[in-house]
Amino acid sequence: MTNGKKKAGVTRQRVGKLMRTLFEILLEHPDGIQAQLALAKLEQRVPPTEHESGHYQSGGRRYEKIVRFSTVDLVKAGWMLKDKGLWSATETGQEAFAAIQDPTAFYKRACELYQVWKSAQPDPTDAETETVEDAEVEQTSPTQTFEQAEENAWNEIWDYLQRIDPYNLQKLVAGLLEAMGYHVSWIAPPGKDGGMDVLAWTDPLGTKPPRIKVQVKRRKDAIAVDELRSFMAVLSDNDVGLFVTTGRFTKDAHDEARLQERRKITLIDRERLVELWIQYMDRLSEDARQLLPLRPIYFLAPS
Repeated sequence: MTNGKKKAGVTRQRVGKLMRTLFEILLEHPDGIQAQLALAKLEQRVPPTEHESGHYQSGGRRYEKIVRFSTVDLVKAGWMLKDKGLWSATETGQEAFAAIQDPTAFYKRACELYQVWKSAQPDPTDAETETVEDAEVEQTSPTQTFEQAEENAWNEIWDYLQRIDPYNLQKLVAGLLEAMGYHVSWIAPPGKDGGMDVLAWTDPLGTKPPRIKVQVKRRKDAIAVDELRSFMAVLSDNDVGLFVTTGRFTKDAHDEARLQERRKITLIDRERLVELWIQYMDRLSEDARQLLPLRPIYFLAPS
Protein backbone atom coordinates (compact mmCIF):
# COMPACT_ATOMS: atom_id res chain seq x y z
CA MET A 1 0.00 0.00 0.00
CA THR A 2 1.68 3.15 -1.17
CA ASN A 3 -0.92 5.88 -0.94
CA GLY A 4 -3.92 6.89 1.13
CA LYS A 5 -6.08 8.32 -1.64
CA LYS A 6 -9.69 7.31 -1.78
CA LYS A 7 -10.18 5.05 -4.74
CA ALA A 8 -13.33 3.04 -5.49
CA GLY A 9 -14.52 3.39 -1.92
CA VAL A 10 -11.29 2.38 -0.17
CA THR A 11 -9.31 4.68 2.14
CA ARG A 12 -6.25 4.09 4.28
CA GLN A 13 -8.34 5.00 7.33
CA ARG A 14 -10.83 2.27 6.49
CA VAL A 15 -8.13 -0.30 5.82
CA GLY A 16 -6.39 0.70 9.04
CA LYS A 17 -9.54 -0.08 11.00
CA LEU A 18 -9.89 -3.43 9.24
CA MET A 19 -6.27 -4.41 9.81
CA ARG A 20 -6.12 -3.38 13.45
CA THR A 21 -9.36 -5.21 14.20
CA LEU A 22 -8.01 -8.26 12.36
CA PHE A 23 -4.94 -8.07 14.58
CA GLU A 24 -7.15 -8.07 17.68
CA ILE A 25 -8.59 -11.36 16.43
CA LEU A 26 -5.14 -12.82 15.73
CA LEU A 27 -3.98 -11.92 19.24
CA GLU A 28 -6.97 -13.81 20.64
CA HIS A 29 -5.66 -16.92 18.86
CA PRO A 30 -1.92 -17.13 19.66
CA ASP A 31 -1.67 -20.56 17.99
CA GLY A 32 -3.17 -19.21 14.77
CA ILE A 33 -6.67 -19.13 13.31
CA GLN A 34 -8.02 -20.42 10.02
CA ALA A 35 -8.18 -17.61 7.50
CA GLN A 36 -11.87 -18.03 6.73
CA LEU A 37 -12.75 -18.01 10.43
CA ALA A 38 -10.67 -14.88 10.95
CA LEU A 39 -12.46 -13.19 8.05
CA ALA A 40 -15.86 -14.19 9.46
CA LYS A 41 -14.99 -12.80 12.89
CA LEU A 42 -13.70 -9.59 11.29
CA GLU A 43 -16.93 -9.12 9.37
CA GLN A 44 -18.90 -9.45 12.60
CA ARG A 45 -16.84 -6.71 14.27
CA VAL A 46 -16.41 -4.43 11.26
CA PRO A 47 -19.36 -5.01 8.93
CA PRO A 48 -18.78 -4.26 5.24
CA THR A 49 -19.85 -0.96 3.77
CA GLU A 50 -22.32 -0.90 0.91
CA HIS A 51 -19.41 -0.73 -1.52
CA GLU A 52 -17.55 -3.60 0.16
CA SER A 53 -20.67 -5.77 0.16
CA GLY A 54 -20.64 -5.85 -3.62
CA HIS A 55 -19.19 -8.55 -5.81
CA TYR A 56 -16.75 -8.44 -8.68
CA GLN A 57 -17.89 -9.53 -12.12
CA SER A 58 -15.08 -12.08 -12.04
CA GLY A 59 -16.44 -13.45 -8.75
CA GLY A 60 -15.69 -12.86 -5.09
CA ARG A 61 -16.80 -10.24 -2.60
CA ARG A 62 -14.96 -6.95 -2.43
CA TYR A 63 -14.78 -7.13 1.38
CA GLU A 64 -12.74 -10.33 1.51
CA LYS A 65 -10.49 -9.35 -1.37
CA ILE A 66 -9.74 -5.93 0.14
CA VAL A 67 -8.83 -7.53 3.46
CA ARG A 68 -6.65 -10.16 1.81
CA PHE A 69 -4.77 -7.59 -0.26
CA SER A 70 -4.24 -5.40 2.78
CA THR A 71 -2.68 -8.25 4.77
CA VAL A 72 0.16 -8.31 2.23
CA ASP A 73 1.59 -5.22 3.90
CA LEU A 74 1.38 -6.83 7.35
CA VAL A 75 3.07 -10.01 6.14
CA LYS A 76 5.91 -8.17 4.42
CA ALA A 77 6.30 -5.96 7.48
CA GLY A 78 6.99 -9.11 9.49
CA TRP A 79 3.90 -8.59 11.66
CA MET A 80 1.77 -11.46 10.39
CA LEU A 81 2.29 -15.06 9.28
CA LYS A 82 0.27 -17.15 6.85
CA ASP A 83 1.03 -20.85 7.04
CA LYS A 84 -1.02 -23.84 5.92
CA GLY A 85 -4.24 -21.85 5.93
CA LEU A 86 -3.59 -20.34 9.36
CA TRP A 87 -3.08 -16.66 10.10
CA SER A 88 -1.18 -15.54 13.20
CA ALA A 89 0.54 -12.48 14.65
CA THR A 90 4.32 -12.46 15.09
CA GLU A 91 6.03 -11.14 18.20
CA THR A 92 7.09 -8.09 16.22
CA GLY A 93 3.48 -7.57 15.16
CA GLN A 94 2.29 -7.81 18.74
CA GLU A 95 4.81 -5.15 19.75
CA ALA A 96 3.67 -2.87 16.91
CA PHE A 97 0.02 -3.37 17.88
CA ALA A 98 0.78 -2.34 21.47
CA ALA A 99 2.92 0.63 20.43
CA ILE A 100 0.74 2.13 17.67
CA GLN A 101 -2.79 2.65 18.93
CA ASP A 102 -4.19 4.67 16.04
CA PRO A 103 -5.48 2.31 13.30
CA THR A 104 -4.43 4.58 10.43
CA ALA A 105 -0.93 5.03 11.86
CA PHE A 106 -0.73 1.28 12.51
CA TYR A 107 -1.45 0.48 8.89
CA LYS A 108 0.72 3.33 7.60
CA ARG A 109 3.71 1.90 9.45
CA ALA A 110 3.06 -1.52 7.91
CA CYS A 111 3.04 0.11 4.48
CA GLU A 112 6.37 1.79 5.21
CA LEU A 113 7.91 -1.52 6.25
CA TYR A 114 6.48 -3.11 3.12
CA GLN A 115 8.42 -0.54 1.07
CA VAL A 116 11.57 -1.36 3.04
CA TRP A 117 11.08 -5.03 2.21
CA LYS A 118 10.39 -4.26 -1.43
CA SER A 119 13.51 -2.11 -1.83
CA ALA A 120 15.63 -4.92 -0.37
CA GLN A 121 14.61 -7.37 -3.11
CA PRO A 122 17.24 -8.21 -5.76
CA ASP A 123 15.02 -6.59 -8.38
CA PRO A 124 12.46 -4.36 -6.62
CA THR A 125 10.50 -3.96 -9.86
CA ASP A 126 9.74 -7.68 -9.79
CA ALA A 127 8.64 -7.74 -6.13
CA GLU A 128 5.01 -8.27 -5.27
CA THR A 129 3.27 -4.92 -5.67
CA GLU A 130 -0.40 -5.72 -5.14
CA THR A 131 -2.36 -3.10 -3.23
CA VAL A 132 -5.92 -2.49 -2.16
CA GLU A 133 -6.28 -0.31 -5.22
CA ASP A 134 -5.35 -3.37 -7.29
CA ALA A 135 -8.07 -5.30 -5.48
CA GLU A 136 -10.58 -2.90 -6.97
CA VAL A 137 -9.60 -3.96 -10.49
CA GLU A 138 -11.85 -6.54 -12.11
CA GLN A 139 -9.16 -9.18 -12.55
CA THR A 140 -7.88 -12.29 -10.81
CA SER A 141 -4.70 -11.92 -8.78
CA PRO A 142 -2.29 -14.88 -9.15
CA THR A 143 -1.00 -14.36 -5.62
CA GLN A 144 -4.43 -14.28 -4.01
CA THR A 145 -5.65 -17.20 -6.13
CA PHE A 146 -2.65 -19.24 -5.01
CA GLU A 147 -3.12 -18.22 -1.37
CA GLN A 148 -6.79 -19.17 -1.32
CA ALA A 149 -6.14 -22.46 -3.13
CA GLU A 150 -3.51 -23.31 -0.52
CA GLU A 151 -5.88 -22.37 2.31
CA ASN A 152 -8.66 -24.51 0.85
CA ALA A 153 -6.34 -27.48 0.46
CA TRP A 154 -5.09 -27.34 4.06
CA ASN A 155 -8.60 -26.78 5.42
CA GLU A 156 -9.77 -29.92 3.65
CA ILE A 157 -6.86 -31.88 5.14
CA TRP A 158 -7.60 -30.59 8.65
CA ASP A 159 -11.31 -31.37 8.27
CA TYR A 160 -10.47 -34.87 7.04
CA LEU A 161 -8.24 -35.54 10.03
CA GLN A 162 -10.97 -34.35 12.40
CA ARG A 163 -13.46 -36.79 10.85
CA ILE A 164 -11.20 -39.82 10.42
CA ASP A 165 -12.13 -42.93 12.36
CA PRO A 166 -9.91 -43.05 15.49
CA TYR A 167 -8.81 -46.63 14.75
CA ASN A 168 -7.86 -45.63 11.18
CA LEU A 169 -5.89 -42.75 12.63
CA GLN A 170 -3.90 -45.27 14.69
CA LYS A 171 -3.26 -47.31 11.54
CA LEU A 172 -2.26 -44.12 9.73
CA VAL A 173 0.38 -43.37 12.37
CA ALA A 174 1.56 -46.99 12.33
CA GLY A 175 1.88 -46.87 8.54
CA LEU A 176 3.92 -43.68 8.80
CA LEU A 177 6.28 -45.26 11.33
CA GLU A 178 6.82 -48.23 9.02
CA ALA A 179 7.54 -45.90 6.12
CA MET A 180 10.16 -44.20 8.34
CA GLY A 181 11.89 -47.56 8.90
CA TYR A 182 10.44 -48.60 12.25
CA HIS A 183 8.82 -51.98 12.92
CA VAL A 184 5.29 -51.89 14.29
CA SER A 185 4.48 -54.89 16.49
CA TRP A 186 1.08 -53.88 17.86
CA ILE A 187 -1.85 -51.55 17.17
CA ALA A 188 -4.47 -51.21 19.90
CA PRO A 189 -7.86 -52.65 18.93
CA PRO A 190 -10.94 -50.42 19.22
CA GLY A 191 -11.82 -49.72 22.83
CA LYS A 192 -9.80 -48.78 25.89
CA ASP A 193 -6.09 -48.79 25.14
CA GLY A 194 -4.47 -48.40 28.54
CA GLY A 195 -2.64 -45.25 27.50
CA MET A 196 -0.90 -46.68 24.43
CA ASP A 197 -2.16 -47.02 20.83
CA VAL A 198 0.87 -48.25 18.85
CA LEU A 199 4.00 -50.15 19.83
CA ALA A 200 7.07 -50.09 17.56
CA TRP A 201 10.75 -51.04 17.58
CA THR A 202 13.93 -50.17 15.73
CA ASP A 203 14.52 -53.81 14.69
CA PRO A 204 12.20 -56.49 13.30
CA LEU A 205 12.37 -58.77 16.36
CA GLY A 206 11.99 -56.07 18.96
CA THR A 207 15.20 -57.01 20.74
CA LYS A 208 17.02 -53.68 20.58
CA PRO A 209 16.06 -50.64 22.62
CA PRO A 210 14.41 -48.25 22.57
CA ARG A 211 10.83 -49.44 22.58
CA ILE A 212 8.57 -46.84 20.99
CA LYS A 213 5.20 -46.25 22.64
CA VAL A 214 2.71 -44.09 20.79
CA GLN A 215 -0.40 -42.28 21.99
CA VAL A 216 -2.71 -41.10 19.20
CA LYS A 217 -5.51 -38.57 19.77
CA ARG A 218 -8.07 -37.26 17.31
CA ARG A 219 -8.64 -33.84 18.80
CA LYS A 220 -9.57 -30.30 17.78
CA ASP A 221 -8.37 -28.65 20.96
CA ALA A 222 -4.84 -28.50 22.36
CA ILE A 223 -3.39 -31.31 24.45
CA ALA A 224 -2.59 -29.92 27.89
CA VAL A 225 0.26 -30.84 30.20
CA ASP A 226 -1.87 -33.05 32.48
CA GLU A 227 -2.81 -35.30 29.58
CA LEU A 228 0.81 -35.48 28.49
CA ARG A 229 1.89 -36.48 32.00
CA SER A 230 -0.66 -39.29 32.00
CA PHE A 231 0.96 -40.71 28.88
CA MET A 232 4.45 -40.25 30.28
CA ALA A 233 3.45 -42.40 33.25
CA VAL A 234 3.41 -45.48 30.99
CA LEU A 235 6.96 -44.83 29.74
CA SER A 236 9.98 -46.55 31.28
CA ASP A 237 13.55 -45.27 31.10
CA ASN A 238 14.21 -47.36 27.98
CA ASP A 239 11.10 -46.18 26.13
CA VAL A 240 10.64 -43.39 23.64
CA GLY A 241 7.21 -41.80 23.71
CA LEU A 242 5.45 -40.29 20.71
CA PHE A 243 2.30 -38.29 21.37
CA VAL A 244 0.43 -37.66 18.11
CA THR A 245 -2.62 -35.42 17.84
CA THR A 246 -4.74 -33.96 15.05
CA GLY A 247 -4.87 -30.80 17.14
CA ARG A 248 -2.06 -29.01 18.92
CA PHE A 249 -0.21 -28.94 22.24
CA THR A 250 -0.28 -26.16 24.80
CA LYS A 251 2.87 -24.24 25.62
CA ASP A 252 3.01 -25.98 29.01
CA ALA A 253 2.93 -29.36 27.28
CA HIS A 254 5.78 -28.34 24.96
CA ASP A 255 7.79 -27.10 27.94
CA GLU A 256 7.17 -30.34 29.85
CA ALA A 257 8.39 -32.47 26.94
CA ARG A 258 11.44 -30.31 26.30
CA LEU A 259 12.60 -30.26 29.91
CA GLN A 260 12.43 -34.01 30.50
CA GLU A 261 15.76 -35.45 31.65
CA ARG A 262 14.93 -39.17 31.96
CA ARG A 263 11.94 -39.82 29.77
CA LYS A 264 12.24 -39.25 26.03
CA ILE A 265 9.07 -37.76 24.57
CA THR A 266 8.33 -36.29 21.14
CA LEU A 267 5.20 -34.29 20.37
CA ILE A 268 3.69 -34.47 16.89
CA ASP A 269 0.86 -32.05 16.15
CA ARG A 270 -1.26 -31.99 13.02
CA GLU A 271 1.16 -29.86 11.01
CA ARG A 272 4.11 -32.10 11.83
CA LEU A 273 2.05 -35.21 11.13
CA VAL A 274 1.15 -34.05 7.62
CA GLU A 275 4.70 -32.81 6.95
CA LEU A 276 6.07 -36.27 7.83
CA TRP A 277 3.35 -37.94 5.75
CA ILE A 278 4.34 -35.90 2.71
CA GLN A 279 8.06 -36.43 3.35
CA TYR A 280 7.73 -40.23 3.49
CA MET A 281 4.83 -40.63 1.06
CA ASP A 282 6.92 -42.53 -1.49
CA ARG A 283 7.73 -45.17 1.13
CA LEU A 284 4.18 -45.69 2.39
CA SER A 285 2.45 -48.96 1.66
CA GLU A 286 -0.51 -48.70 -0.70
CA ASP A 287 -2.93 -49.53 2.12
CA ALA A 288 -1.41 -46.85 4.36
CA ARG A 289 -1.49 -44.25 1.60
CA GLN A 290 -5.25 -44.63 1.27
CA LEU A 291 -5.72 -43.57 4.90
CA LEU A 292 -4.66 -40.01 3.97
CA PRO A 293 -4.74 -39.89 0.16
CA LEU A 294 -2.83 -36.76 -0.76
CA ARG A 295 -1.81 -35.81 -4.27
CA PRO A 296 0.42 -32.84 -5.15
CA ILE A 297 -0.84 -30.17 -7.53
CA TYR A 298 1.70 -27.82 -9.05
CA PHE A 299 1.12 -24.08 -9.51
CA LEU A 300 3.25 -21.55 -11.27
CA ALA A 301 4.36 -19.60 -8.21
CA PRO A 302 3.47 -15.87 -8.21
CA SER A 303 6.42 -13.49 -8.34
